Amino acid sequence: MYSMMNAIRRLLAIVLLSVVVLDLQAQPFAKETKPYKILTSGKNITIKSTNNINHIMIWTNGGNRLIEQRSINANNYSFTIPINGKFFFLMVGLSNGKIYTEKIGVQ
Repeated sequence: MYSMMNAIRRLLAIVLLSVVVLDLQAQPFAKETKPYKILTSGKNITIKSTNNINHIMIWTNGGNRLIEQRSINANNYSFTIPINGKFFFLMVGLSNGKIYTEKIGVQ
């Protein structure tokens, strides 16, 4: 009798775990669309946004800050990367308080 109850508990645990795993796989994470676009032309970068851009920061893979500009308050901002490199990190802060970061590549 005891082994029968144990077997039923194991079966219920397996069924419950299977349902949870299948439920998690059926609901993909919704990716939020960014309210800005990044346009690159060589080392020249332009950020165009539907909201006002409050501040931006660019840094290297090594963590060296290249550009930091605050109080932009415009829908677009252009700048030139001052050093050679292929990949940089960008942080864009918008006037609505949201901050976005991403890795960008330049040629």
